[in-house]
Amino acid sequence: MNNGHPPKKPSRKGGNSSSKRRHRRRDVHEKSCGIIVFRTEADVRKFLLLHYPGGHWDFPKGHVEQKDLNEHATALRELDEETGIKTVTFVDGYREPMYYEFNRGQRERVKKVVVYFVGETTEEGVKISFEHKGYEWLPYEQALKRLTYENARDLLRKAAKHLNATA
Repeated sequence: MNNGHPPKKPSRKGGNSSSKRRHRRRDVHEKSCGIIVFRTEADVRKFLLLHYPGGHWDFPKGHVEQKDLNEHATALRELDEETGIKTVTFVDGYREPMYYEFNRGQRERVKKVVVYFVGETTEEGVKISFEHKGYEWLPYEQALKRLTYENARDLLRKAAKHLNATA
């Protein structure tokens, strides 16, 4: 008995036809640049780490903007915006990309590259932006322990190796 209604079409995916459709996430490619910043105090290199609102510790970094002339310009602009540090001397020969992916909401899969440089500053004072909860200048071993993610620890190891080789 159809009660005057057409029969229901079977669901393609099987199961309940009222179940939510799953949408495939679209790939989004993003690029950021950052600096592994250090200063020397009493012959000890201290590295700047920022405390992010999500709870993790990492290096200063940010998105490339159209106004940025190159990767160094992006890294310097972001360092200034996030820390107030304006004077940095880049260490020649260190350019290290880091790749990772994450989901943004239900619809986007972000494929990100962050290009890091190493830079030395004489500035000790830091004025963190609204994007961060805190900061620390830490010697190498303590910085390795404080960094949240293994890929950031790998960057610091490579930076320290490069600095030791060029010293």
